[in-house]
Amino acid sequence: MKYVIAVANQKGGVGKTTTAVNLAFELSRSEKAVLLIDMDPQGNASTHVGVAEAPDQATTWDWFQRRATLTDVVHKLDTGMDVLGSTSDLTAIELQLLEAADRTHRMRDLLQAENTYEYVIIDCPPSLNILTINSLMCATHVLIPMQCEYFALEGLSALLKTIEAVRESGNVDLDIDGIVRTMYDPRNKLAREVSRQLFDHFGTSVYRTVVPRNVRLAEAPSHGKPVQVYDPRSRGAIAHSALAHEMLRRHAKHNAVEQINA
Repeated sequence: MKYVIAVANQKGGVGKTTTAVNLAFELSRSEKAVLLIDMDPQGNASTHVGVAEAPDQATTWDWFQRRATLTDVVHKLDTGMDVLGSTSDLTAIELQLLEAADRTHRMRDLLQAENTYEYVIIDCPPSLNILTINSLMCATHVLIPMQCEYFALEGLSALLKTIEAVRESGNVDLDIDGIVRTMYDPRNKLAREVSRQLFDHFGTSVYRTVVPRNVRLAEAPSHGKPVQVYDPRSRGAIAHSALAHEMLRRHAKHNAVEQINA
């Protein structure tokens, strides 16, 4: 099964890009064929892995306009994963899609025939716009990074409503892969309380792995490297490695159950 995982949260500053980049890297290091797609016009995921626009290379704009194939626009990194980087044209893509008949599912149509990758990880914009909707419409799963803070549950509630709306709009099988607690400090009483509420409401949908606050996680993007490359012994690197392997175990278990029931 191909997993297309939209890493999404309509609230900014929750570690969404950090989760997407380091998860994608760890999955590729686990011998999975991985494509990381940066759908945020800010381009933070692209910067995080050292990908910049090349003047002689086709861009995401050309791909969305069907003037280039995915192979034409993907950057192949030495780390083993492929990256579809952000581009300055992403805002123009958003405006162009607003008037298109296939405005909500252009990306789904473009990715549908792509069988190269086992995992496609999409870093969504931190807002509900047409690029986010396109990402959710083509996804098989949504991974939700969130801080255990006061307004987090409200933001989660808004995202869950969006996911339900996407299901009603055509992506009926869109599933929640899980919730990841980020920037977690177990010494913080509120963080522990919100964490407890998450388990009470969402049970096994909450990943056991937590991503702690970590200086190395904050430093890695400025060096254009995943944290596992920048400082493999850091708590941030260890946490993202554990997160990826927990995800792989979950998916293997789910696939085994599906085969039994088939």
